[in-house]
Amino acid sequence: MTITQPSGPELADVHAITEQVWSSFLGDEEPLLPRFDAEPFFPAETVWSAAVSVHGGWTGTVTVELSSGVAQSLTRLMLAMEDEPLDDADVADAVGELVNMVGGNVKSLMPGPSALTLPVVAAGRAAHSSELTEVARFDASWHGEPVRVSVHAPQS
Repeated sequence: MTITQPSGPELADVHAITEQVWSSFLGDEEPLLPRFDAEPFFPAETVWSAAVSVHGGWTGTVTVELSSGVAQSLTRLMLAMEDEPLDDADVADAVGELVNMVGGNVKSLMPGPSALTLPVVAAGRAAHSSELTEVARFDASWHGEPVRVSVHAPQS
């Protein structure tokens, strides 16, 4: 008997996780809206991205990409910094915490014991290993600006 591992979470699960984490951080007053016109999305120079990897019973990577405007607004709300100037370390902390929460929830859906890596955050687009393929992607909009959550897993 051969047991096959799932390639990744279902899109509906990624959507639900993202909305739940988003509302827990930012409240329900200004919800994350699904976006259906995802291409073209945003240029590399105006994006913050973060990724965490899951290793164990299931292996994959969860990536969050946000426009710079969303990343800065998210940081101000998460760190309660209304008028203070933001530095890149503040934005990296906030974006890293967001991907950590989304990645941890994705990990909890997948089979077997597993571990979550520390987040890797960058001002720019996330790069993925050629050994991984996208298995789920949720494109959304917040304040009219793009948000993308992707899950990549090894090609089967």
